[in-house]
Amino acid sequence: MIIREIYLERIRPFYDSELIKVISGVRRCGKSTVLVQIISELKARGVEDDQILYINFEDFQFQEITEATALYTYIQQHLKPGKKTYLFIDEIQNVDRFELVINSFRATTDVSIFITGSNSKLLSGELATHLTGRTVNFKIMPFTFREYHDFLRSRGNQRQRSELFEEYLEWGGFPLVAQEEDPRVKHVILSSHYDSIVLKDIIMRNRVASPHTLERVLDYVIANSSTTISGNAIAKSLSDHVQRVSAPTIYDYLRYISEACVCDLVPRYDIRGKAQLSFLEKVYVCDLGFFTMRKNRVKDELGYLFETLCYNELIARGYAVYVGKTQRGEVDFIAERGGKRSYYQVCYLMNSRETVEREFGAFASIADNYPRYVLSMDPVNLSRDGILHLNIIDWLLTDDR
Repeated sequence: MIIREIYLERIRPFYDSELIKVISGVRRCGKSTVLVQIISELKARGVEDDQILYINFEDFQFQEITEATALYTYIQQHLKPGKKTYLFIDEIQNVDRFELVINSFRATTDVSIFITGSNSKLLSGELATHLTGRTVNFKIMPFTFREYHDFLRSRGNQRQRSELFEEYLEWGGFPLVAQEEDPRVKHVILSSHYDSIVLKDIIMRNRVASPHTLERVLDYVIANSSTTISGNAIAKSLSDHVQRVSAPTIYDYLRYISEACVCDLVPRYDIRGKAQLSFLEKVYVCDLGFFTMRKNRVKDELGYLFETLCYNELIARGYAVYVGKTQRGEVDFIAERGGKRSYYQVCYLMNSRETVEREFGAFASIADNYPRYVLSMDPVNLSRDGILHLNIIDWLLTDDR
């Protein structure tokens, strides 16, 4: 098991806090494993077994408490008077009116609460109604390349890092996929993950009336990861003489897809005006394996893959990420964390003077002095004018948390 320090380091300061620790992410990305690792650390600190209550709503034994009153009664029966209780609830979106139960225990008992779910809106929107200012949120992603690399090394895989990187680009970082060697098995597991997410977290949760249309929208947005999308453009693309798809329906489906953490819709940020722009968002799929599975890859799409890869890496590192709008065009990413900012340009190879000038020139109209990076596969360092050029594999393996 790989210790997911990239997340634990940020969660650790809140272990004993009264704030609700909300851990979200796409289904099967490793949220339950993070909870298990937190429990292990608490026990190592001296927390006793009877102070820890773990409920996993994907385990059939808990199916009878998926209603608020039943859940409340179950937790109440397991509290230990005079001791702090550490309450872990996995996939809490399966419980009706769960937020009322969580709020009650937070307000009336000595308890530290950790909850996970596979729906971002559920854990930020519905909870916020009752717990404004009482939550702290952490988004878990499938394995980063460094985690993938270290995981395979721990299993005795000694292939070159370049080979592991190529494999990661193709199959992504879902832990159960990463542990398999046979590509056929990888494909079966990845397909199963995808189908489970679509069925449970999108179709069933949102009572989607037309699963076929939803599948077409999913195929479109995943295949166009790292590009600009709009509901009107997707509706036009998917409509034909047999079926007409309306833009409002597309926007609903985009929201469902985003809430299930399958893709992120990323707003543009006007760097000069210091304001978000509410139109022409970019889409990024949460795992490169989904891109492979839903689209036939061609050579000129490597740039899109790299951009998606870097976006997901920045999210895993705890950054808030935007697409930068400048007077001259765009900067691929503005990354903000802890009051600090950095800028990133991403490409596959800078194999021409025009490409070099385009990537470095993207920063020309930015007046501040925050760090600026160009990431590519080039082995030669082309840094200039205070802009750092980094090999993308080196950057992915750095210890930046």
